[in-house]
Amino acid sequence: MINKNAFDMLRAVLLLLAAMVAMPAFSAGHTAGSSDMEIAREKIKADKKFVVAKNMELTEEEGKKFWPVYEAYQEDLQKINQRILKLINEYADAYNKGQVTDATARKLTEEAIDIEHDEASLKKSYVPKLSKVLPGVKVARYIQIENKVRAIVRYELASAIPLAY
Repeated sequence: MINKNAFDMLRAVLLLLAAMVAMPAFSAGHTAGSSDMEIAREKIKADKKFVVAKNMELTEEEGKKFWPVYEAYQEDLQKINQRILKLINEYADAYNKGQVTDATARKLTEEAIDIEHDEASLKKSYVPKLSKVLPGVKVARYIQIENKVRAIVRYELASAIPLAY
């Protein structure tokens, strides 16, 4: 059973991060300070790890093998997150100029799809690594947890980012 309280706590923190990322980008003259972003990022990292630990039900032996793979995946996932942030900022710049041009919209759409593809490829590349250290059921559980967390992030970002016009 998924620990709902742990996910609720993480959701609240992710909502804060989405607001810090998206809202300043779409309001002229306002930006979230980099130290605020770093604090939020570190809090999310710790909260996410707590949620994963709470829900994975790892044995001590599994934990010793799993956490290094988890950390490597999070490091690789951070590169995807940086691309998403860059894409949001590029869209915000175009949006704040008044109207997103067709050329810009095409470019941003292409990059968004590339990011989604690369994220799926990254996840797929880690399944064999996870399978070396965990039974199949726990690999599936971990992927489900990651999917839930990413869904929360995507939902919060989508609700904060206006549609192109």
